[in-house]
Amino acid sequence: MSSSNHQVVRPARCATVVLLHSSAGSARQWEGLVAALQPRFRVHAVEFHGHGGRTAWRGDAPLTLADEAALVAPLLAEAGGAHLVGHSYGAAVALKVATMHPGHVRSLVAYEPVLFRWLIDDTVHPRPAHDVVAIADAIRDRLAMNQKHSAAQRFIDFWSGGGSWESMPGRKQDLIATHMRAVLQHFDALFAEPLPRAQLARLGMPMLFMTGARTVAVTRRLARLLRLALRHTCHEMLPGMGHMGPITHASEVNRRIVEFLHAHAPSRSVREPSAEFA
Repeated sequence: MSSSNHQVVRPARCATVVLLHSSAGSARQWEGLVAALQPRFRVHAVEFHGHGGRTAWRGDAPLTLADEAALVAPLLAEAGGAHLVGHSYGAAVALKVATMHPGHVRSLVAYEPVLFRWLIDDTVHPRPAHDVVAIADAIRDRLAMNQKHSAAQRFIDFWSGGGSWESMPGRKQDLIATHMRAVLQHFDALFAEPLPRAQLARLGMPMLFMTGARTVAVTRRLARLLRLALRHTCHEMLPGMGHMGPITHASEVNRRIVEFLHAHAPSRSVREPSAEFA
């Protein structure tokens, strides 16, 4: 896929799928999934602000998940509804989209949505909140000193384990470093976004939540909170994977996503009125 604000594959008269990438990444992380979904689905892989071909957020107010969700709304309106797939930050945005436009989200797949506000409000187990606030503060401090690569190292090693940054090619390190100011905006947006459990529990579309069996404590706790809040939703633990499972184990994760979408998408979509977007 070429780099642009969003990449589009347009088979005629197919159900629409919108893919939402993780922080410091781009729509290119979904190349394998796009290939697997063709030709049955019409696929849009969206770029967030400050990622891929989209310019950084420069609004008068701090970036919010609703601002990112606004990038998806026109796609829902144009298609008359869509299935959402998100990873990490993209999964949190997908949940925000679903609460804002429940009538136009057909199903939702979320791999480890980083609902950081839930951790901050979790007084029973405070350590995960402490860990995620600490990594955000470390990134903030390093960016204040214009140490983008050092900030990126802390971010990558936090999610993927010590030494992960050093194992990356220099070109990839440079690219991730350029995203770090946008990544810090993601942390702040997630800290401010409550996404109340009761609101998510009222969503009626089919949902699949996946987490890696070898993920970090932060997302392990979030997976537990999601299972408690959404007891009637499908939750799966995938063996051998960490937080970056959709990238490190792309074929396995993509296979499960395709199975879920085939089970919950009709062979041909029916365009419906989109009055809520008017």
